Amino acid sequence: MKHTIYMTPMPVRIWHWLNAFGIVTLTVTGLQIRFPEYVNIFGTYKAAIRLHNTAGTVVSISYALWFIYYLFVAGTLSKLYLPTAEDITHGIFRQAFFYFYNYFLGRPNPHHSTPDSKFNPLQKVAYLMIIIILLPLVIVSGFSLMYVAPMRELILLIGGIKTLVSSHFLIACCFTAFLFVHIYLATLGHTPLAHFKPMWSGWEEEDDEGEQSPGNNPAKQH
Repeated sequence: MKHTIYMTPMPVRIWHWLNAFGIVTLTVTGLQIRFPEYVNIFGTYKAAIRLHNTAGTVVSISYALWFIYYLFVAGTLSKLYLPTAEDITHGIFRQAFFYFYNYFLGRPNPHHSTPDSKFNPLQKVAYLMIIIILLPLVIVSGFSLMYVAPMRELILLIGGIKTLVSSHFLIACCFTAFLFVHIYLATLGHTPLAHFKPMWSGWEEEDDEGEQSPGNNPAKQH
């Protein structure tokens, strides 16, 4: 028997899709900026830079709103995104074993999502690295490249403009890799679209505890 649970509030959904669109835009424009001799999607080089800077500003504002919402409004930043001792000692391995082995045998996910515990141990580690560490770094490095003269002292402190450009590019590559992994893992619900629907409606459909939907068995999905 199935029931629905309100998993994703509207502010989080708006932030998610705004951020997703911004990161895709940054990735594509960044490719043209980095490899202008091979990629020419937005016409001139200057046009790609303007769009890249605009998308970067939007993502930065979006991130600030997200941080304020979770830290001060919802007050669940540490609860949702910081791994517990149990997550580190056992949960990460258990979840990885599910993704790489148990999922393909149709066995249930060891993590049961609730509004107060939405993310499994691997997701917590990934989001901690991406959202709490890498995203602020790519924002700071991006604004430093936008405003080289005012940020001159900081740029020299980290090794110069070449070091800044290389760091910004490598962090961006991490985001691109995460994007593909994120989309793939999002298809590993009891149906391929089960984890996408809550990001549109906020409501997630799930089986009652102890029951397993036929959709949990990948062999029955194909």
